[in-house]
Amino acid sequence: MIAIHAIFNCIFLCSYWLLIVLVTFRVLIKRRAVPSSMAWLLVIYVLPLIGIITYLLFGESNLGKQRSNRSKIAWSSTMRRIRILKTYKHIFSTEHSVIASSLFKLCEHRQGIGALKGNQIQLLKKTDDTIISLIKDIELAQHSIDMVFYIWESGGLVDHVIKKLIIAAKRGIRCRIILDSAGCANFFSSSCPNIMRQAGVNIVEALHVNLLRVFLRRMDLRQHRKMILIDDHIAYTGSMNMVDPQLFKKNIGIGQWVDIMVRIDGPAASAMSIIFSSDWEIETGQHVLFPLLFNTHIVAAHKLISTGHTIQIIPSGPGCPEGIIHQALLISLYEARKKLIITTPYLVPSDDLLHAICTAAQRGVEVHIIIPQNNDSVLVNWASRAFFSELLKAGVLIHQFQNGLLHVKSVLIDQQLSLIGTVNLDIRSLWLNFEITLVIDSKDFSNELEKTQENYIAHSKTIDPQKWANRPYWERIVERLFYFLSPLL
Repeated sequence: MIAIHAIFNCIFLCSYWLLIVLVTFRVLIKRRAVPSSMAWLLVIYVLPLIGIITYLLFGESNLGKQRSNRSKIAWSSTMRRIRILKTYKHIFSTEHSVIASSLFKLCEHRQGIGALKGNQIQLLKKTDDTIISLIKDIELAQHSIDMVFYIWESGGLVDHVIKKLIIAAKRGIRCRIILDSAGCANFFSSSCPNIMRQAGVNIVEALHVNLLRVFLRRMDLRQHRKMILIDDHIAYTGSMNMVDPQLFKKNIGIGQWVDIMVRIDGPAASAMSIIFSSDWEIETGQHVLFPLLFNTHIVAAHKLISTGHTIQIIPSGPGCPEGIIHQALLISLYEARKKLIITTPYLVPSDDLLHAICTAAQRGVEVHIIIPQNNDSVLVNWASRAFFSELLKAGVLIHQFQNGLLHVKSVLIDQQLSLIGTVNLDIRSLWLNFEITLVIDSKDFSNELEKTQENYIAHSKTIDPQKWANRPYWERIVERLFYFLSPLL
């Protein structure tokens, strides 16, 4: 009996250490940043069982076999659509500002598509304004309405959108909506999806959260885009989820969420339509033909070429060029010569981005970072604080917004180049989730964005470097703990 028990213990220990060795090997062979690998190894060796399970759940960008196969097929379809779009040479920009040139070349080489000109754009600074504009466009829709959102919660302003979508579907407009399973859990547990589907609105639940498949697909890989397309020539994107800020998370004590959206009318909407078609094909397996309206609107763009704005669309996530938005941010930061303003709700930058921001300030660029005073994520809130000392020492001005949760994701370089979209400055947004960013090369638009950012600064408290240096020692310990874990957030 003792011998059997000893044999069992030996087998158990050998299996246990073999598992640790195999997971360690997987961590080491993956091409990831050294801090991320070191953080994973620490978790695995300090908390072996928990660390191994956590790594198997969240350590690798595993889409799942079926979705991976669909992603490959969808990428081929995307390339065909891009080739069709590129036959309309007059919509592509050949003249850029000096600051945008390198970034646009990167995107053209890595994505196969360059910047598009002839776009009419509008910056919508309040959710109410966005909803009013969207409802008007839904009412005028003639053929199709497509949407992608991370969070959709009914109630308040959103109910008006739902009613208009139901009316549009009943009058024959093709309505398709992709919603993230985790972000829209409350919505999918309500009666709204069935009501909308019965009216003809096609709703797809993306990236299902299924506990039975946790080891087969990464559960925290999320569809984080916020995108609206109407008749394939009008598009919206930005930081806003489909929620009423007066109702959304009102009980957590951080105030209303503050967002912006950009409305586009022009060729850039066609590029965004390609992204939606790819997402739809990945989730449903349904191949989407290039819209028949495409030719009409592209030809009509001739009239706007001389007056419209130039926009580069950058999608990210599995199936897209790896790290493309991270590269775009780095290039933009290093191009800054005079002034750099960054607005982000979650400030957990990679070492490369942190170095680029500090370097900009150290070479004389006026650098501002605007973040919310209070955050809906305690973990991210503490992790962000761990970067303040280095940023402040480099001369970066950090502003903590006081009037709610500033959810805007924007970067403004030298009052010329604007980056707006869904990407937070954290590892998850930069390397994992499905995201989208607009790069707008326009002094007029950048001036408008700067006024919005200055308004945020006016309602913020700027951190005093000396007071920050004298903060309690226990806070520094907590900050360093979360700083070490930041590659995993």
